[in-house]
Amino acid sequence: MKNIFGGLFKGLFASEWWIKVTTAAPECTYYFGPFDTEVEALVAKAGYIEDLEKEGAQQIMATISRQNRPDSLTVEGDSIDGRGGLPSPVLSS
Repeated sequence: MKNIFGGLFKGLFASEWWIKVTTAAPECTYYFGPFDTEVEALVAKAGYIEDLEKEGAQQIMATISRQNRPDSLTVEGDSIDGRGGLPSPVLSS
């Protein structure tokens, strides 16, 4: 009985370590992971950044966070500030 509840609890609340990398050109967000520990993600982060630099990516920013699996590992056309999509028009009265 303990294993059933333990597995259910872990499945509902478990989150793993992920690296989120955003680039301005191309305008993209990449997720790398999952990692078991923050240290494991930190060690891997430099390699992902280096690969993107070699591919010509510009303005690379990377963060490590504990979260559930992203819906998509690569999001194209995402803005670097994390809002995503096209800018909203400014309406004047």
